[in-house]
Amino acid sequence: MAVSLLLNAYLETSADTIIIDVRSPGEFQQGHIPNSINIPLLNNEERAIVGTVYKKSGNKEAVLKGFELVGQKFSAYIQEAQMLAVNNKISVYCWRGGMRSNIMAWLFTTAGMQVSLLKGGYKTYRTWVLQSFEQERKYLVLGGKTGSGKTEMLQHLQQKGEQVIDLEMLASHRGSAFGAIGQEPQPSNEQFENELAWQLKTFNNSKTIWLENESRLIGKIKIPDLIYHRMRKVKVVEMLVPLEMRAKRIKNEYGKFPKEVLAEATQRIEKKLGNLRMKQALEHLQNDELQAWTMMMLEYYDNAYAYGMSVREQDSIIQVEINSENYMDEAQAIMDCARLIKL
Repeated sequence: MAVSLLLNAYLETSADTIIIDVRSPGEFQQGHIPNSINIPLLNNEERAIVGTVYKKSGNKEAVLKGFELVGQKFSAYIQEAQMLAVNNKISVYCWRGGMRSNIMAWLFTTAGMQVSLLKGGYKTYRTWVLQSFEQERKYLVLGGKTGSGKTEMLQHLQQKGEQVIDLEMLASHRGSAFGAIGQEPQPSNEQFENELAWQLKTFNNSKTIWLENESRLIGKIKIPDLIYHRMRKVKVVEMLVPLEMRAKRIKNEYGKFPKEVLAEATQRIEKKLGNLRMKQALEHLQNDELQAWTMMMLEYYDNAYAYGMSVREQDSIIQVEINSENYMDEAQAIMDCARLIKL
């Protein structure tokens, strides 16, 4: 018999149990519990058919239509779940912990598996996600101009045992007009929030949590308001990296991509860059003058960065000079600086 678990118990159980989301693929893509696997009771088309029957003829007819559509798939569902189950255990959820998850839980239990259900379903998880952003945490923001290597520094801080949230990794975007180049498609905003909350729950809130200095939008992803407002108020450790080091990093990161791709991204900032400057930048790309193009892009983004930093409380910014390309060594200087900051 399936056991219904409240969210906290369910999240603890999920650490060593495969989580099955039985909603439609469309619902799953919009947002799901991280690490869950989609075995839909109804696919997108079938869900639409059942919904139409429900509106026209009511619940009884809709249930019958649902069983008519999926009954022949029960064997395949069981086989897939058995292949995924760890120690014969499996967790199941749907939207509200209703009919879909109960049907699949019954099916898997009948097949001999130990099944746990999330009481309240995915809706309960989403409520927890949004509430989790309200918790008090000791955030610290890592800043620096474009090309400073903030993401690389965060990785080294993490290797040294620091708690780090890589917002750009979660958003599959580097946060500029060029941020989508070389990245996977961005998740939905809902799924970004799900992944963010999932990672935050693993942290000790009494210790520092590092975030990269970001605009409100990372590509199409909007940072949750509660998190963003706190990011704008907390202390910033700003990396001061020489221009030549930053230019080298930008050339290494983006120089490997076709100039047509770089040109398309450059045109996205035409309104702010200006028509003449944009034409010059495109000419540099066309003539394979990557260094000149890089310097123009850095000039533009440096100005934007300077404005963003100017509207912060200036006594909240602590600067650290970075003069070595060995960021593992420089990470210690960042950590030493952070220890002197009262959060």
